[in-house]
Amino acid sequence: MNTLQDRVHAAVVLWSAPGKPLVLGICGAQGSGKSTLAIGLKRLLEGEGLNVAPISLDDLYLAPEDRPVHIHPLFATRGVPGTHDVDLGLQTFDSLLAGKPTALPRFDKANDRPAPSEDWPVVTAPDIILFEGWCVGADYQFDSELDTPVNTLERNEDPDATWRRHVNNQLAGPYRDLFARIDRLVLLAAPGFEVVQAWRTQQEHDLSRMLENEGRTGKKVMSDAEIARFIQHYERLTRYILREMPVRADLTLHLDADRGLL
Repeated sequence: MNTLQDRVHAAVVLWSAPGKPLVLGICGAQGSGKSTLAIGLKRLLEGEGLNVAPISLDDLYLAPEDRPVHIHPLFATRGVPGTHDVDLGLQTFDSLLAGKPTALPRFDKANDRPAPSEDWPVVTAPDIILFEGWCVGADYQFDSELDTPVNTLERNEDPDATWRRHVNNQLAGPYRDLFARIDRLVLLAAPGFEVVQAWRTQQEHDLSRMLENEGRTGKKVMSDAEIARFIQHYERLTRYILREMPVRADLTLHLDADRGLL
């Protein structure tokens, strides 16, 4: 029993109880394998006769016109707390937990907006709710920790800390309510943020090759320089999660640079 899926599956067996849905939060930095884990876990649990509802934090993204760019232009980039429809997430969880037929939100990343609601899968009375995302279960920081920028993006584009303070306020408020629905929290802990950049770069290279093989070379992929800037949006919270979450997650799985278990 030495794969991520094996370890998490064994924990789910211990944590779940008949008659009450288990909400399993899976947190992991970009490229850590959390989505792959959730897919494999869903398949395994369904093979055991369980009803599974998968929800990704990414599927709660707001459309571009609904993001709080009036507070700060950096919110045009989806990802950080403040760019999700938390109310939709709360409604979805509460409906699932009440055993009602529930449409699971889906986001179309290619078009950067929610998929049509008629395309959302419907689940009723799940045994397990898998909730995965890069900052699922994240906590807020103390105000004093926000003063010093962690990278050039914060230093040059958020000099007065307006953006990062709003992100932090979201974590202390609406996102805290959303994450309170989680019964058990699993953390896939990267060895460090530097590895996350390498993982994210690899993801983009893989996407580029896939599009090329499919003859879709016109689709935009990010250059390495664009990726380096892009992930700076996530750096502060990713570093904080790696520092703070291991002591309170129900299961922390430490990964090596190749995403294997340490």
